[in-house]
Amino acid sequence: MNRIREIRRKKGITGPELAAKLDITPQYLYGFEKETRTLSAEMASRIASIFEVSVDYLLGRTDESEGTRYIPEWATSRDIRDFKKILEEDEPVMFDGMPISPEDKEKIKRVMEAMFWDAKEKNKKTYGRNKTEE
Repeated sequence: MNRIREIRRKKGITGPELAAKLDITPQYLYGFEKETRTLSAEMASRIASIFEVSVDYLLGRTDESEGTRYIPEWATSRDIRDFKKILEEDEPVMFDGMPISPEDKEKIKRVMEAMFWDAKEKNKKTYGRNKTEE
């Protein structure tokens, strides 16, 4: 979990500031950073969301640069614009008539992101891509 400390420092966020955002104590956070405490999937997702990185990047499973989400290399500028438009809609997300938490909304966005790129890739393989779209 050394990457948590690395990203936190790059972003200029102190341990106590990050701990406050996570609603945990700084000591609890430092346990993740020193790898003396096990990081739950939920906590990893919350930290990744704050830093705007993937959980895989946070856990050191990928070396994709921080602050970027997965965008396939075949995606055109139009594809990226369309996807950003979907994500930027700021309407409240409801489940069973109740608004969901920001953390759950972020999880849903990440699932939608994976589904969007998968569907886009299948569509382009099936119908081809017009190179003039870029």
